[in-house]
Amino acid sequence: MLWIAAAFLMLGSAVYQRLTGPTNPLRGEFTVAGEAHRFRLKRNPITDAPARIAIPNPGHDVSGAVMYRRYPTADEYTAVPLVVEDGELVGRLPIQPAAGKLEYYLILDTPDGGLWIPGRDETVILRYKDPYPLWALIPHIVFIFLALLIGLRAGLGAVFAPSGVRRLAVVTLACMTVGGLVFGPIVQKYTFGAYWTGFPFGYDLTDNKTLIMWLAWVVALAVLLLKPKADGRWGRAAVLLAAVVAMAVYLIPHSLRGSELDYAELDRGGDPSEAVETGNP
Repeated sequence: MLWIAAAFLMLGSAVYQRLTGPTNPLRGEFTVAGEAHRFRLKRNPITDAPARIAIPNPGHDVSGAVMYRRYPTADEYTAVPLVVEDGELVGRLPIQPAAGKLEYYLILDTPDGGLWIPGRDETVILRYKDPYPLWALIPHIVFIFLALLIGLRAGLGAVFAPSGVRRLAVVTLACMTVGGLVFGPIVQKYTFGAYWTGFPFGYDLTDNKTLIMWLAWVVALAVLLLKPKADGRWGRAAVLLAAVVAMAVYLIPHSLRGSELDYAELDRGGDPSEAVETGNP
């Protein structure tokens, strides 16, 4: 029962991470001639091709454009006309260096008049990233979620079934180390050119979240090892606290305050790889 409860909590956090955060597609709908159409606007393209921005083609001879500019800048917006492809209205935004962001919205000319997507005075922010190898990404994801699953089971065990909690804490810390501190930095190096941009080198929230979770389990395991009894009050409290910290961390959307290209530095002739900052909203 505790494993089932832990699995539900882990899957719930995975779904939450998938639906939130600044890099997941922006979902919504628009209406033309009384008919609703759902869309998913891209926010996390790869630098190997222009970002394909697509919405359903509502028919009725609707035309329009994608309006974009570099973010955060005061550039004038540039229009990319929408064309019909495979039942969709499609516009492609130019490739930016890794961590480069574009701000965009769509404007349609419909029988009902002008229509802004996602909404009037609203824009979408996308961030380009370099390609990354699956041999690094898959273990990163698998071990991170294994750490959450086993850690949650350890936290539940600290309350309801203390036997085996120490072993679960050891496995949790091992998974967190491999997924978060080994494969995580490798993925980030491929994606944005740096292994680690959290404390003490930067303010990347994802890196700092990983560090906080890892330290919480280091402390929990240290307390357990200092106490000879596996079901000791202090050891159980430390494990429960580490599990709560991990769950709280997963409630923070992924990729907040991450890497961002400084276009001002780029315009001064700087190297794109040296113009990436962290900690921006």
